[in-house]
Amino acid sequence: MKIVIADTKAGKTYGVEVPKDKESALIGKKIGETVEGGLFGADGYELAITGGSDLAGFPMRKDVSGPRRAGVILSDGPGYRSKGKGFREKRNVRGNIISDQIMQVNAKAVAYGSKTLEELFPKAAAGEKKEEKKR
Repeated sequence: MKIVIADTKAGKTYGVEVPKDKESALIGKKIGETVEGGLFGADGYELAITGGSDLAGFPMRKDVSGPRRAGVILSDGPGYRSKGKGFREKRNVRGNIISDQIMQVNAKAVAYGSKTLEELFPKAAAGEKKEEKKR
C-alpha cells in the first residue's frame, strides 16, 4: 500500500510506501477521518484521508458506503468525466472505507510538525524527474 501526502502550504505531494505492519492502522478508516502521520514517517503531522484507489484503479468516493466496489450512476466527481451538462452514467467506484484491496491512499496534512515534509521525504516528491538512462 502507498500513501500520497499532500502539503497544501508548499503545493507538493509526497508518495510513501506504507510498511506491511503499519497497514492495519489505515484499514477500516473512512474518507474524512484523520490519522497520525508518525506511523508513516511524518512525525508531528496529522493527516486527513481524502480518497484513494483500489487494485484495479477504481477510485474511492465519499458518498458510497462500505469497502465494496459498486456500480453507481454518477454526474460528477471522482470516477466520472462529464460529457456535458445533464449527462449521467453508471460507473464502477470503490466505497469510502479503506480495505486490504486499496493500493493507494490519498491524504492531506491538517496539522504540521516541526520539520517540513520535504526534509522528511527528500526523494519522495511526486513531481521530481528521475534520472534518464544514457543509451
